[in-house]
Amino acid sequence: MQARPGSCGNQASLASLASHLKRVSTRQYGRRFRMRSGRLATIAAFGAFLLANAMPASAQCERAAFRIVLDVGHSPESPGATSARGIDEYRFNLSLAAIIEAHLVRQGYAETRQMLSDGGRAGLGLRAAKANALEPNLFLSVHHDSVQKTYLKSWVVDGAEQKFSDRFAGWSLFVSRANGRFRESAAFATVLADRLLDAGLPFTTHHAEAIRGENRRFLDAARGIYRFDELAVLKATEAPAVLMEAGLIINRDEEQRLAGPERQNRIARAVTGAVDAFCALQPPLR
Repeated sequence: MQARPGSCGNQASLASLASHLKRVSTRQYGRRFRMRSGRLATIAAFGAFLLANAMPASAQCERAAFRIVLDVGHSPESPGATSARGIDEYRFNLSLAAIIEAHLVRQGYAETRQMLSDGGRAGLGLRAAKANALEPNLFLSVHHDSVQKTYLKSWVVDGAEQKFSDRFAGWSLFVSRANGRFRESAAFATVLADRLLDAGLPFTTHHAEAIRGENRRFLDAARGIYRFDELAVLKATEAPAVLMEAGLIINRDEEQRLAGPERQNRIARAVTGAVDAFCALQPPLR
């Protein structure tokens, strides 16, 4: 089943977004050459997407018709990572997804849907099939992050030993080249990364560490966008798809920030702004 055609686009939005990307490139000039290859690959994919989807200036983003699926990562049966204070990742994912949904609905995206799934790894294929049945224009999987065991230390919380690591902090984004709409996935990841950076939220580089369980390749090292080609929920979803790790709940300070409304709302505003920019690039309903 194919995802529904996108529902919006205009040349003014294209010009505005191109200008925004130029400003970001200028702002990050000091890191430009060290990270050049990843950034240029993403910008090239984004540029091709813009050219392929340029629409008349009279077209407008039809927010009410633009369907977004917010995939709540993990499940009660398979709750994901454990935070520095012993809280399941799934609870963080559920809370943040609800706030993002509220922001999007207030912005006019009435077709926004939270997606809850059962089971663990065995259910990942079913998760993609469930998303495809909803026929979204955009798929965002909401997660929170941890680190490999080599970085963990112990501390005591309310009389119980817990694991933590304060070495890394920040968000990260993942896309799959195996997704049938990879260019659009990379385009949304690009605008989302820029919105998060503009909100003063840095990304983490620890997934690129040359250690077992990590060693992920950057798609765009200047924006915290990684490749995760084999991830089922990204490659099997028929819509443009991005997985967002909102931050590291294994980091003691960041865990507390991620649990609070100030950080959650900053992330939700960044997601909403990125959806607006992405929606404005879509072809109209046919």
